[in-house]
Amino acid sequence: MLVIYFFLVLMIIIWSFSFIIVDISVEFIPPLSIALYRFIIASIGFLLIDLYIKLKNKKFHNSTTKINGKKGYSKKEWIYLVMASFFGVSLFFFAQYSAINLIGPSLPALFVCLLAPVMISILALIFFNEKLNRLKVIGFIIATFGGFLLVTGGNLQNITPESPNFLGYMFALMTPIFWALYSTLTKKIAKNSSSNQMNKYISYMAVIELLFLVLITNEFKIFVQNFLNPILFLSSIYLGVGCYIIGYYIWQYSQNKLKSVIVASFLYIEPFLTLIFSILLQRGDVVAIWNILGGIFVLIAVLIINYERE
Repeated sequence: MLVIYFFLVLMIIIWSFSFIIVDISVEFIPPLSIALYRFIIASIGFLLIDLYIKLKNKKFHNSTTKINGKKGYSKKEWIYLVMASFFGVSLFFFAQYSAINLIGPSLPALFVCLLAPVMISILALIFFNEKLNRLKVIGFIIATFGGFLLVTGGNLQNITPESPNFLGYMFALMTPIFWALYSTLTKKIAKNSSSNQMNKYISYMAVIELLFLVLITNEFKIFVQNFLNPILFLSSIYLGVGCYIIGYYIWQYSQNKLKSVIVASFLYIEPFLTLIFSILLQRGDVVAIWNILGGIFVLIAVLIINYERE
């Protein structure tokens, strides 16, 4: 059991530092290109894993044996997969990386890690017929107040078009919405299939979608010119292999071994670790004390909302 907690802590450290990695990477290429680079590396990783499994099965004369739990997707599930890839990968990472580029790593981390669980709870009420009790109502009221402080920093001018950080705030605000949609869509699929298989197909789709977006935004030339940049290459290995393949595997494995509420509670540490990393490495953040205070209120609200879920 202690080993699972160790890997959960490792996962959170990896995910927390990824915001810093992206903040460094956007100094070289635009956000869409970084996302494409990340999922090319992740897709190559999945291909190598599949090749290794195939060779291992062949070696032990099990190449014709059907893998338990592996089944095809229905037409509706494939539609959900495409939508999950588009909202939860292509649009999500474009918005997140753009926000990091504009306002630094800490605020986007606070937004997605603390506001996304609230959005997921709202969507669960709508799509999964979860009951709204008194405790959840209190939680949503606290979340509304905390969300106001988190998003505005106590100053409404921060979210007006005249604000120099307006665009960065808008991109950061999109990320919890996209992640909530992704979580809701994948929840509909994961009940009947392997999560690793689902992540693999989403990664493949993401490469196609992001390549298309890179082409229509005229970023392809910049992407090709920087393809062998050693800093970007190492960053993409970190993001693609560390954050996506290894990080998601730890997340899903932990979900099977521990209660979802316990696993999810580790996510609430992530934005505060990112803030510490950002301060230590002196990255260009615009986070204020009111943003942090709002984040704490949202954190309390999330714990209240999910108290009776399991």
